[in-house]
Amino acid sequence: MEPPAQPKRVTIVDVARHAQVSTTAVSKVLRNAYGTSPQMRARVRQAIDDLGYRPYAGARGMRGQTYTVGVMLPDIRNPFFPEILDGITDALWDTEYQVLMAPGRNGEAAEAKVTEAMVDRGMDGMILVAPVSSRSHLERVAGIVPTVVVGRHGQSAAYDTVSDDDLAGAALAVDHLADLGHRRIAHIEHDETDPRRIEEMPNAIRAAGYRQAMRARGLEDEIDVVSTTYTQQGGYLGAQQLLARSPRPTAVFAGADVVAMGVLQAVSEAGLQVPDDISIAGYDNTTFAALGPISLTSVDQAGRHIGVNAAQLLIERIADRTRPTAQIKFSPSLVPRGTTAPPPN
Repeated sequence: MEPPAQPKRVTIVDVARHAQVSTTAVSKVLRNAYGTSPQMRARVRQAIDDLGYRPYAGARGMRGQTYTVGVMLPDIRNPFFPEILDGITDALWDTEYQVLMAPGRNGEAAEAKVTEAMVDRGMDGMILVAPVSSRSHLERVAGIVPTVVVGRHGQSAAYDTVSDDDLAGAALAVDHLADLGHRRIAHIEHDETDPRRIEEMPNAIRAAGYRQAMRARGLEDEIDVVSTTYTQQGGYLGAQQLLARSPRPTAVFAGADVVAMGVLQAVSEAGLQVPDDISIAGYDNTTFAALGPISLTSVDQAGRHIGVNAAQLLIERIADRTRPTAQIKFSPSLVPRGTTAPPPN
């Protein structure tokens, strides 16, 4: 039995013949170029819908644009990053741009592989979320392809940035817990040892904000930081260390909601109650934080708005590579929920 014949790909010639116009006219409609009447555009668009025509991305790239935007996420298991992705896709929904995503895996080598692949495939722009790569690498990439960096602090003449005021966000968490009466407030941070990144990475800024806020509240002697990773396992291991302290902390500020989930697990396994025995606050205000059984107090950094602004900046950068770079910083807010309460007597 012979295999079924493969369907023939619809071409621009087929569209032109169906719409009874020239291939030049179809090309102009596809490029939104001048020189086509509303009636002609309607006929071509109808022919495209009738035939199911899809422009060949490679050919579009040879003409100057592929209408693709690459988005690199460091860890697809962290529930905060999809919120940024939602904002990006929302902002690009009514445009011709298509989002293609790849994981950076929180490593310089993996990030370099991803960004180079995006460059090689002729993507029109890139949004890099919380990249750990060196500034020199980011600037080299941005010199080739319009780039927006999300989550990194600092300023560059090569790429635009969108970030949260992590210093202020950490202070919101500490002040909330201190206002409830807590003094032994611990923090679980993502271990950052590279001196090139300490001043720019959000995890390092949050840890610095925690220390600064503790000093401002007269709690310098109570500063207690455990360095693990921004993962559920990191939160679990960090909480185990803190629960072994004597006296143990009465509150834990986790540097991310996904870390707080690990803390909740460790506290439960230790036979303790949240918030009766220990209070927990997170960061990101992810969707699961509001779920009734969890009800996690968290710092909201408006992930969807971050994504929307990153996409808008990228479109502007694609349109004008020469404009000065922009830096957008959001002011976070605290969302108190059921995991925080006054300390036990």
